[in-house]
Amino acid sequence: MARDEALGPPAHSGWEFWIDRGGTFTDVVGRRPDGALLTHKLLSQDRERYQDAAIAGIRHLLGVAPGEPIPTERIAGVRLGTTVATNALLERRGEPTVLVITEGYRDALRIAYQNRPRIFAREIVLPELLYTRVIEARERVDAHGRVIVPLDEGAVERDLRAAHDEGFRSVAIVCMHGYRHALHEIAIGRIARRTGFTQVSESHATSPLMRLVSRGDTTVVDAYLSPILDRYVAQVSEELDGVPLMFMQSSGGLTDAHGFRGKDSILSGPAGGIVGMARTSAAAGFRRVIGFDMGGTSTDVSHYAGEFERQYETQVAGVRMRAPMLSIHTVAAGGGSVLHFDGGRYRVGPDSAGADPGPACYRRGGPLTVTDANVMLGRIRPEHFPHVFGPAGGQAIDAGVVRDRFAALAAEIGDGRPPEEVAAGFLEIAVTNMANAIKKISVQRGYDVTRYALATFGGAGGQHACAVADALGMRQVLIHPLAGVLSAYGMGLADVTAMR
Repeated sequence: MARDEALGPPAHSGWEFWIDRGGTFTDVVGRRPDGALLTHKLLSQDRERYQDAAIAGIRHLLGVAPGEPIPTERIAGVRLGTTVATNALLERRGEPTVLVITEGYRDALRIAYQNRPRIFAREIVLPELLYTRVIEARERVDAHGRVIVPLDEGAVERDLRAAHDEGFRSVAIVCMHGYRHALHEIAIGRIARRTGFTQVSESHATSPLMRLVSRGDTTVVDAYLSPILDRYVAQVSEELDGVPLMFMQSSGGLTDAHGFRGKDSILSGPAGGIVGMARTSAAAGFRRVIGFDMGGTSTDVSHYAGEFERQYETQVAGVRMRAPMLSIHTVAAGGGSVLHFDGGRYRVGPDSAGADPGPACYRRGGPLTVTDANVMLGRIRPEHFPHVFGPAGGQAIDAGVVRDRFAALAAEIGDGRPPEEVAAGFLEIAVTNMANAIKKISVQRGYDVTRYALATFGGAGGQHACAVADALGMRQVLIHPLAGVLSAYGMGLADVTAMR
């Protein structure tokens, strides 16, 4: 049964913080000991003012000045969703990783299933591999557990020591039939730890199911991303010494910070939004809803009709992985999506201005974006937008530079349209992109979208909700009072879960 968010969870002896660290903004919901909810929104990146936005948000709500120790005795718990690992995967900034695999299969993950995303393309561009080096282990166990080739531990140790000497600290171990007969994987893992590897991902522990390629890919993702997460968890834990710290997993459930793995972190932030959307919609009496989460970098859409939809094998940024994730469809159309005119047509995205430099109105010299188009049309008012811009972080957005930039763009296009019409044209394209994304998860799967409510949230969702609903023939739009920070609020409504 859904909890009534109007009443809120019961009061506790200390503050609780529920945080969504997104690509552009970090949203913080703080619950005081008396049960009252406070919210705060700040840029995810502002190196001049703070190292980590989540910690800065906690300091703000507690009234603690930068540099002063956080009074952890006042905090009962922190729940956090983060895009740290997602961004590392998208930008290929994970930990340099060694793959140890059964001899003769060094190219198995590269060959994979020979899927071609564009079947008629003459030039096949394969995604960049996450592992940098391959070590072939002389070993083989058959499907019944019989050892055909004993493990050559000496050779494996020599190769791992050589990789360690070159600076590698992360290793993924994948043996044939290792999901069921893990004797050799355990031995290689023991050797790797003895050699000095700090991140050892073994396939029988990471993805204990058959199919070498899916199991191997998931293990490599875990080895590639877990060290990035571990460093972030250590950084947050150091500031919050002794405070219970939970992280949101892609599956929609919370886990202890030390159990948060790379493979389970890809949809950490968006998953909080889906949980928040489902619980608040049910409390408001809606059983069939389309989730519409428009943030600064992208728009996430989801289908909910009484139970969470999950997928267990997926592909993110060209990388296959097998881990339970909430079913979310993402399009590159957020508030920070960059507006382009290529000489013949308008385009929105897929590139984003992010938090730094951000949209043109953020006072950092950024490009024109969807947010700027809304400023141009008066749908975003400087006096109501968060005053977190400028050198000191206390100024409003700059509407003047937006008007100047759109005037220059209208002159460049040269078809006689005023700047306002140019801005409206770009917004129409963005709305079409988002409506098409919703059709993919509803109409194309046989659901009558006109019988659903559009549950709108995210920092930019309310600016486009009615236009998207009109484009789809939807009659009801649900906007929660905490819609702008619903992904963070969802962390507080989520359960601690483990999936087996």
